[in-house]
Amino acid sequence: MLFKDIIGHHDLKQRFINDTLNNRVSHAHLLLGKMGYGGLPLALAFSQYLLCENRQNEDSCGVCAACKKVQKLEHPDLHFTFPTVQSESKISDPQFPLWKSLVLENPYLDLNTWITQSDEKGRNPIISVHQSVEIIKKLNFKSFDGGYKISILWMAEEMNTACANKLLKIIEEPPHKTVFILLVESEDTILPTILSRTQITKVKQLSDEDLMLYLSQKEGKNEEVLHSVVARASGDLSIAMELLQSEEKENTNFNYFVELMRISYKKNVLEMMAWAERMATLGREEQKHFIKYALYMIRQSIMKNFTDDELMRTSPGESDFLKNFSRFITGNNVIDFNSLFNTAHYSVERNANSKLLFTTITFEVMRYIHKA
Repeated sequence: MLFKDIIGHHDLKQRFINDTLNNRVSHAHLLLGKMGYGGLPLALAFSQYLLCENRQNEDSCGVCAACKKVQKLEHPDLHFTFPTVQSESKISDPQFPLWKSLVLENPYLDLNTWITQSDEKGRNPIISVHQSVEIIKKLNFKSFDGGYKISILWMAEEMNTACANKLLKIIEEPPHKTVFILLVESEDTILPTILSRTQITKVKQLSDEDLMLYLSQKEGKNEEVLHSVVARASGDLSIAMELLQSEEKENTNFNYFVELMRISYKKNVLEMMAWAERMATLGREEQKHFIKYALYMIRQSIMKNFTDDELMRTSPGESDFLKNFSRFITGNNVIDFNSLFNTAHYSVERNANSKLLFTTITFEVMRYIHKA
């Protein structure tokens, strides 16, 4: 991957380039931020730049043999570690073809997508001590081209304690020209001894402008939909792409929300029951998308009421609706609404009875909206 192909992060890209050109490459990096912000693309572009046979002052050449191998995730001096379900595979290599195909398709891959694609039972994967043995073994081999050896650990917070402890020594004193790049969403579960041995770089969320530009060029979707998606994605491309996959549902979710609030306010029980039945026929993911959308609209209503529109992140159509609706979301009921929809999301994930769940939602909304 070339630096120029990465969305945003111009300061980080330039820093990696300068460090390489000035021979100040740290032996252990920790990129901290959600995967949808672009930590893996940065790691891949940095790796390609380090391994490039004809690197330029602005980027890797992209055409040499090393660059082409990195672009295919096939360079012999570039090693990958990612969490696996231990009963399926104790190390990463057997599942690398699947992980590789997902990353080539979307380098902003997140853990939830990996779990969904790699294990039909949805079990939580880890990076175990068996994988640490593999890492040490590979890095003790000589470099294939006599240059850098790079080990990328994706979702490194999934390392168990035994694995982390076994890697401490090699991270602190790696073989010559060896670079570790740990990709982490939360540093809370990383051993302090690991953190102290790495150069921590915070990968910030993508700006709305960068995200909007990328999506409009790549997806070519309706601008109204893109504005709504960008507003809800909070700088995370993974979330934005997930929302766009149900693009047809975006305006539908808006209509569902408007209808729910209208019929609940009017206390029209027959229409409320009919609405609940329609929602019950949707698939589980569609139901979850709607519930997330409802939480988003509740949050934007509060933003409109208390910030004079300054912190609102809505599309023009949503803004028009909230001009009149937001007054029904106040300090008297906002906690109730948040609790209702968060509980509903939890229930959908656990296969609750959909008709009963959405019927309950309508009556609770009716109750809360009249508390305003």
